[in-house]
Amino acid sequence: MVEDIPIAYVKRPLLRDDNNNLIDEDVTNVNDFRPGGDLYLRDRASPTAEDRNITESITQGMGDVKDVEVSYDGTKLLFALRLPEIEGADEDEQPTWNIWEYEIATGNLRRVIQSDTTAELGQDVAPFYLPDGRIVFSSTRQARSRSILLDEGLENNLSKDGVSALDENQQEPASVLHVMNADGTDIKQISFNQSHDLDPVVLSSGEVLFSRWDNAGANNEINLYKVNPDGTDVTLVYGSNSHDTGTAGTTVQFIQPRELPDGRILTVLRPFNGTGGGGQIVAIDIANYIDNDQASYTGASTGGSAQQQITSLDVRTDNAPSLAGRLRAAYPLWDGTDRILISWSACRVSDNGRIVPCTQQLLDAVNAPADPDNPTVVEADPLYGIYIYNPADDTQMPVVVPEEGYVYSDVVVLDDRAYPVDIPDAVVDAALAAEGYGILDIKSVYDFDGAYNALGGPAADLVILADPAQTTAAQRPARFLRVEKAVAIPAELSNGERVPGFAFGPGGRGAGMREIVGYVPIEPDGSVKVKIPANVPLAISVLDQNARRITARHENWIQVMPGETLACNGCHSSAATVSYHGHAGEPPALNTGAAIGGTPFPNTEATFTPNAGETMAQARTRVASEALDLSHDVVYEDVWTDPMVRPADVTFGYLYKDLATPAPVSSGCLSAWSVYCRIVINYETHIHPLWSVPRTDATAGDVTCTNCHTSTNSMMAAQVPPGAKQLDLTDGPSSANADQFKAFRTLLFNKNQQELRGGVLADVLVPSGQFVTDDAGNFILDEMGNRIPTDPVPVNISPALLAGNARGSTSFFNVFATGGAHAGWLTPAELRLISEWVDTGAQYYNDPFAVPVD
Repeated sequence: MVEDIPIAYVKRPLLRDDNNNLIDEDVTNVNDFRPGGDLYLRDRASPTAEDRNITESITQGMGDVKDVEVSYDGTKLLFALRLPEIEGADEDEQPTWNIWEYEIATGNLRRVIQSDTTAELGQDVAPFYLPDGRIVFSSTRQARSRSILLDEGLENNLSKDGVSALDENQQEPASVLHVMNADGTDIKQISFNQSHDLDPVVLSSGEVLFSRWDNAGANNEINLYKVNPDGTDVTLVYGSNSHDTGTAGTTVQFIQPRELPDGRILTVLRPFNGTGGGGQIVAIDIANYIDNDQASYTGASTGGSAQQQITSLDVRTDNAPSLAGRLRAAYPLWDGTDRILISWSACRVSDNGRIVPCTQQLLDAVNAPADPDNPTVVEADPLYGIYIYNPADDTQMPVVVPEEGYVYSDVVVLDDRAYPVDIPDAVVDAALAAEGYGILDIKSVYDFDGAYNALGGPAADLVILADPAQTTAAQRPARFLRVEKAVAIPAELSNGERVPGFAFGPGGRGAGMREIVGYVPIEPDGSVKVKIPANVPLAISVLDQNARRITARHENWIQVMPGETLACNGCHSSAATVSYHGHAGEPPALNTGAAIGGTPFPNTEATFTPNAGETMAQARTRVASEALDLSHDVVYEDVWTDPMVRPADVTFGYLYKDLATPAPVSSGCLSAWSVYCRIVINYETHIHPLWSVPRTDATAGDVTCTNCHTSTNSMMAAQVPPGAKQLDLTDGPSSANADQFKAFRTLLFNKNQQELRGGVLADVLVPSGQFVTDDAGNFILDEMGNRIPTDPVPVNISPALLAGNARGSTSFFNVFATGGAHAGWLTPAELRLISEWVDTGAQYYNDPFAVPVD
């Protein structure tokens, strides 16, 4: 059989290490270079058709090619190509991945970005044509992010460099989405994730669908998102709670999405690594589902599941050998037949050195070898060829016959198909855009997936909570919103080394570093409307009256483009079984505006009365535009309660100007907050000095924290630091890590309880409760026949501060609360500073460029 359609694909050798072991592929290693990859073209989809290597003239067989796409009229190919390595050159002098284009009729092969200097500014991969001829692609160049870093540094007197930030695993620079003209000019960054945004494709609707690596905090998953070509309306589309859909419930990721003619999304389902580059191919019904078993609110449930296998192959997606082989890539033919091109490798084993097809008996020998140290049956190398799969009769027709030692993948069909809708740039607020801001408009933080959540407050519903006559400000649990920004971690510091481990805290590198962009009060109905910086990755936290986070830490980065308004109903359930992020899965809003707007509350000042359908934040910012501004200070002013009955202590603030120690903001930002101002807290500079500030005690006079919380007394003799947590807050390096102060370690890390023994501090030892056993687990007895106890063990003391959870750090903050042993010793401004530092991760540094280098 012959299909009279041209196809293009990539052929590359399997890559092996120095020990001849096959190197596995990790989907998060975007910029891996595998020498020997080239792009091939066949005039017909037939195993007998001749192929042409169209990139060999510039790669000389030693470069690499990937991410092949085709123009809508089938006349051009677009792909990523990297030239061969330069022998003896340093890593930063090696070629980068670039976007190339091949014109079928003329044979013209060109790099899209003509300028060598511009082309080498980043690793450019995964290109796709927009309907207007421009190109969307993924790149480490982070064009806009780098310039914003420089502006932030100038505004905050920081030595920030305009670097491409590493992903949140700190392995390689994050690749995010950019758009450029067909001639490689006017490059614009449109996504601002902290880890990779990959494989963009343009849907028939004109929206750009892509795979996003959500890797903040506890997250570590690749989900499907979409965005408009101008960068507006970034939305989670699918997958947040569908990662357990692999073989026997194993974890899989959603990569290489493509739209099928029926609107479903063709996706490769595979783990991050360990499957020889392959997995299962499924079609996902994103019109009706946001997760495999959860219908979206805008769709109609079909009563089944979102994911359906494309082929009948029962492919394993775990690391065990797959009897049905594995699938690596797929591309629909768009010819009305539902057929797809697939890259598939049959299952093979090496049986005493002879490669044979898999049988279940042979796989049993692989999984449970008779001699584990010398197995005779092992899984053989993958052998990916290209086939046309026909779901109508469940057949596979070979198109490119597999070749031992090579992989065929990245296949596309050179046929014309309908152009997508050309989405024009969004109409945005021009004045706001000129300032570099967008708007975040939250209807109510008490709206959890369409249901009222009192967040521990006493009000039975939102209307009671929002009415100042029924619920006072002090009774409302949600009082402030904190906006945080991810810190860009550079690949190396000025000494050429990566950011050292001691720069981080108990959460380590995975917790990242965070800056605070500012604060805004939450209105009585839980609404917020505030200006936030555009073109940066942001997270939000809902805070109590002490400015400590109430809800779980926000672990999905949000963004706005200049002048854009990002509107959401509220917060989302922390339950792992529910996904309501994104417009497709957003439930109907809690009855916020309808229940509150249009009816003045008895004690509400008339100037702020919401109109019908308005939230309180929308009403307030409509009347007083300055209420849109973020502040570096945490300030609450009650504008909703009648001044005649308003308690005197309702208006309050935690102000940096009240600190006796350095504030974590520049003097310029203290006087005039701007879009580039940031609160950056480093332990040694901003937290540690608090322990040496004189405090006034009724009996002892002026004292400091370090007068008492020390391991030596006034006579320089050893003493046990006082208190249940035995805190030593004095200066000096920690014995656990000489690059960190011991006060930092004693506050945030587990320690052994100590006592004075012979005038020397020593660990308290207690019986372990365990007994000595032999290798078989039998108790060893003494001469009297009694079991022999194991050696005594130290007593653990948990940290006084819980990194990432100031509200849960009660053993510290309760000491300074009313009735506490040190009530009033730390000022409200100091307690606020410690709280925000702890909530944002309690890192030793939140500015990597401030870390000392050798």
